[in-house]
Amino acid sequence: MDKHAKIYVAGHRGMVGSAIVRELQRQGYDNLITRTHAELDLCRQEVVESFFAAERPEYVFLAAAKVGGIGANDSAPTDFMYENITLEMNVIHAAWRNGCRKLEFLGSSCIYPRLAPQPMRETCLLTSALEPTNEAYALAKIAGLKYCEYLNRQYGTDYISVMPTNLYGPNDNYHPTHSHVLPALIRRFHEAKEQRLPFVTCWGDGSPLREFLYVDDLAELCVYLMNTYSGNETVNAGTGKEITIKELTALVAEIVGYEGEIRWDASKPNGTPRKLLDVSKAAALGWTYRTELRDGIRLTYKDFLNHQMRMKQ
Repeated sequence: MDKHAKIYVAGHRGMVGSAIVRELQRQGYDNLITRTHAELDLCRQEVVESFFAAERPEYVFLAAAKVGGIGANDSAPTDFMYENITLEMNVIHAAWRNGCRKLEFLGSSCIYPRLAPQPMRETCLLTSALEPTNEAYALAKIAGLKYCEYLNRQYGTDYISVMPTNLYGPNDNYHPTHSHVLPALIRRFHEAKEQRLPFVTCWGDGSPLREFLYVDDLAELCVYLMNTYSGNETVNAGTGKEITIKELTALVAEIVGYEGEIRWDASKPNGTPRKLLDVSKAAALGWTYRTELRDGIRLTYKDFLNHQMRMKQ
């Protein structure tokens, strides 16, 4: 990408999109296009087509999505499927119609089967059943990456996809019920510390294994791939390291400074037993993560405290 190329980052206010904007600016790209949801509703096809016809971006990072944790996905699958498929199709189709040189689609590791061989390679996509609690979101993400693949095959486009593991970092969603596990734990332990609660109850039994990638590391990979990679197969983005939810919970409590008891509610769902990505493809392409989990959680907790301060002002 030329440093002055017109680049559209869809979802620039979200955790992933804002990290991509920071990385592009760090590397000296100076012609970035962004729109808030109020300015451009990506679920409305006619306004998306008008935007692309007027702006004609050369490159697109599609980081916009409706996201949430197990509870949100399980309780509102229609919302997650409709909104994600709609905005993906609108953006990808309008980019193709208006001559976008390259598009990068951001997915999620939940696209892989619930009981996929571990660590999960890119080739295990669609080989068996998905995790039921986030099936709707996974199907929407699969639709997006497949549409990019089909455009490449039928029309010779250069559209690529990246599948990150569980992400965390600055500008995360700390909503008490609609956030992912790590930001949810940060908020829960911070509030428990402030309220001096004797115990905190967490969902499941703590046994699932999860992998976590700091979002700024992902952003670095996204820009790197936009400049270096072309291909129909997606690229996994992760650390290749995993931790149990129980270990993660104890680590977050330690960093936040909560010293009470941690209890487990086994009547609540665990989700997928294990989700570890095989990141050998990204490594072969010349990328590896930088931020270790303990350091990343410290940075994220600092961001949470700043977020709380802004909310109070």
